[in-house]
Amino acid sequence: MKKFFVIIIVLAGLGFLGWQIYQKASDSSKGFKRERQNVPVAVEVVLIKKASIRQVGSFTGSLYPFSEFILAPKIAGRLEKILVHIGDTVKGGQLVAILDDDEYRQQVSQATAEMEVAQANLQERKSTIENAKREYERTVALRKKKIISESQIDAAESEFKTQQAKLEVAVAQLSQKKAALKIANIRLSYAQIQVTENNTAGYRVVGERFVDEGAMLAPNTSIVSILDIGKLIAAIHVIERDYPKIQLGLEAIISTDAFPGHTFNGKVIRIAPLLKEKSRQARVEIEIPNAQKLLKPGMFVRVHIQFDEHKNATVVPVAALVKRNGTQGVFLADLKEQKARFVPVTVGIVSGLQAEVLNPPITGSVVTLGHHLLEDGSLIILPGKS
Repeated sequence: MKKFFVIIIVLAGLGFLGWQIYQKASDSSKGFKRERQNVPVAVEVVLIKKASIRQVGSFTGSLYPFSEFILAPKIAGRLEKILVHIGDTVKGGQLVAILDDDEYRQQVSQATAEMEVAQANLQERKSTIENAKREYERTVALRKKKIISESQIDAAESEFKTQQAKLEVAVAQLSQKKAALKIANIRLSYAQIQVTENNTAGYRVVGERFVDEGAMLAPNTSIVSILDIGKLIAAIHVIERDYPKIQLGLEAIISTDAFPGHTFNGKVIRIAPLLKEKSRQARVEIEIPNAQKLLKPGMFVRVHIQFDEHKNATVVPVAALVKRNGTQGVFLADLKEQKARFVPVTVGIVSGLQAEVLNPPITGSVVTLGHHLLEDGSLIILPGKS
């Protein structure tokens, strides 16, 4: 029992001793804090200014041709000649490649001959039906005079109708042969591969060549690719935070390592209506005029898009922004009283090394260096001043 009371007394003594040490440490900390507030802190300050500030998004992407398509034959055959090479400019309707067309010329000749036979057959049927018609009319006249029997007029009528049916068949056969000739001519024209007409196309060039002369081609085998690079498309991918800020028609500034110090203008023309689930990004396309043909598809580019601009804004250096007790603000320097006053602020646009202060309205100078040692009301001193 005595041992138990001894333990209780020892623990109580240790607790009292710990409390005394804590009190001394707390008093010492408060004293140091008061002492630090009374010691001037060397700081650097910058004048708050009124200026225009822009909110600009920076992205990276790649260039693509304004349009691109592959020229390929619609029919099979041996590639007899390619008339263009990589980098050549082409126009709508220009002949690019020729296939061996002997077989297709033979098909046209055969279809022409068959059509001529059908035409001759039609003429024969027309002549035959004329004879049948006259014979029928003659038998009708004779029957009225009761010179021939009823069966004879029936036979003449039947023959006339038979010849009418054969004439209709001959007309249909001629139409069929004409259609076959038209198809044969179309297939023959497919042996000459041309660039498609497009009145909206700009500057078209041959991008790639996939086969050589003499190759046997199946239908839809790629021969060359045609690119329109009079205008280019810069494709960028925008994260969720920036997606609501992107609008059609926004101006963009484009730069590339290929032309240091040179920038190109563009504008947003397409915005994807969805964000990819894996990347949480949306594709945005920017149209870039390329009249000088400096930019090429495949180039890596940096794109800067201006989302917003505030004129006559209150601007401070980003270095002036600090946090105290979880609140963002700045230290205003009272140069007359040689004190720093902490003012909570609402920050607007941040651009580079500058930040906009939306409220409250502030003027004077802000501390940009040394504020990590400051509290509200701390004494300050500027370098070079006693």
